[in-house]
Amino acid sequence: MVPLALGAGTTASGEHYGEQLGKVAFSVSCQAQAAALVERGMALLHHMTYEGAEAEFARAAELDPGCAMAYWGQAMSYIHPLWSDPPSRERYQQGAALIDKARAAGAASELEQAFIAAVAAYYRHEWEPDERPRLASFAEGWRLAYDAMPEEHEVMSFYALALIATADPADKSYRAQLEAGRLAEQVLADNPQHPGAHHYAIHAYDYPPLAEKALAVSRRYGEVAPEVPHALHMPSHIFTRAGLWQESIGWNRASAEAALKHPFGDAVSFHYLHALDYLVYAHLQGAEYGKAEQELARITGINGPIQAHAASAYTLAAAPARLALERQQWEQAARLEPRTPADFPWERFPAMEAISHFAKALGAAHMGEPQLARDAIARLGELREAAATTSPYWARQVEIQQKAAEAWLMFLQGNKEEGLQRMRAAAELEAGTEKHPVTPGEVLPARELFGDMLLELEMYSEARAEYEAALARSANRFNSLYGAGRAAELAGDREGAAGYYRRLVELAAQADTEPARLNAARQFLARP
Repeated sequence: MVPLALGAGTTASGEHYGEQLGKVAFSVSCQAQAAALVERGMALLHHMTYEGAEAEFARAAELDPGCAMAYWGQAMSYIHPLWSDPPSRERYQQGAALIDKARAAGAASELEQAFIAAVAAYYRHEWEPDERPRLASFAEGWRLAYDAMPEEHEVMSFYALALIATADPADKSYRAQLEAGRLAEQVLADNPQHPGAHHYAIHAYDYPPLAEKALAVSRRYGEVAPEVPHALHMPSHIFTRAGLWQESIGWNRASAEAALKHPFGDAVSFHYLHALDYLVYAHLQGAEYGKAEQELARITGINGPIQAHAASAYTLAAAPARLALERQQWEQAARLEPRTPADFPWERFPAMEAISHFAKALGAAHMGEPQLARDAIARLGELREAAATTSPYWARQVEIQQKAAEAWLMFLQGNKEEGLQRMRAAAELEAGTEKHPVTPGEVLPARELFGDMLLELEMYSEARAEYEAALARSANRFNSLYGAGRAAELAGDREGAAGYYRRLVELAAQADTEPARLNAARQFLARP
């Protein structure tokens, strides 16, 4: 087992990610200096720090043109199985050519041959925008490698990643995710510093019923690679699932600061924006509205180019929408400007642009501006169709938003029953999906919106059930806790209301504002 640290033979490529990256045991048939770079690139792959990994593998190929795994690593760095950014046609063709180079260089070991074959399975397809067939082949390639070498840590780790990437989001038994988690835990039992095992365990258990399994590993992961932005961010996935807002805030602050040191060329890295989106979300759940606004100001105040990535697009659209919608600032929501900043390539991210129109539609509906709401809803329909060409998952998310916006427009215009039915359909549709890792949570959960509608209709027990369902999916959400407490209060269940309100007040211990909902909870608890 070789600890990955910069030594005399390494170069400055990727040096800024620090010496401490974790420990990987991976023997390759390359010259010593190139082998050290391959190992470092492997660790960065596991941290999903793909640009750094690519640089290390490229340098290894320069030092040793006969190093097959240097070409393999570059091709592997183009594949981001858990992100919504499949390689472009040109990038895909480059990756396939690199796999050909790896084969031509000759793999000296069975392990190297298995690695090349697994990634070659991804590149054997004709390029198309939908990455799912390629990921299925990728998973099959790693399954074959695992069947041949079930005790090899790197094979186990990449197979775990492939299982997570191809898991069926409709399978609520979480069979694939649990198997991935088992593999990661097995690697950690032998190597507690393995970067991939930490990372993939968190992703495997990043689901409401499973999140508790990853609390311990989440609290360790940032220590494995204290200068890697993504490693510092990943623990917050589990803390967000568990509603541990202060822990999420702490890790994302560290991640954001680290990300500023690692630009993507001349652009601000998406890792920076991704951390800020999680910060905005966490601050909002504790009624820390002033701090949330400060984080939004950091996002909107970026001067210069921003990395064109789905996570960047999501943050740019979601953060201002969250601040308006979570605080019921309907005028602010109605006046949001989609496609901001204008020089960002929004045409590549239709599902992310949709967030702005969802917020506008809800805001306009509440402000009594039905035409503005209808225009935003129509745009949601167009963006849903655009998203469907590359990602059925994201098209479904836009469909949920469109149904929810339609429901509230109907409801607020007096079509109560029709609005209720449409909102129920949106909530049921969302219940059949899972949140994507790019987001800390839905901009407004459909179950929560359904609860709000039922509350207005004085259907208190039904509203409470919807808020509780929202909390089961997104623990310790401020507005879901308030809604459940308010529904219990209005139904005459003082003890139940007190439980929800007490939890709300505890979570808002560091609130920097006095929102009406928090004050209402405090006043209720102060009554004799």
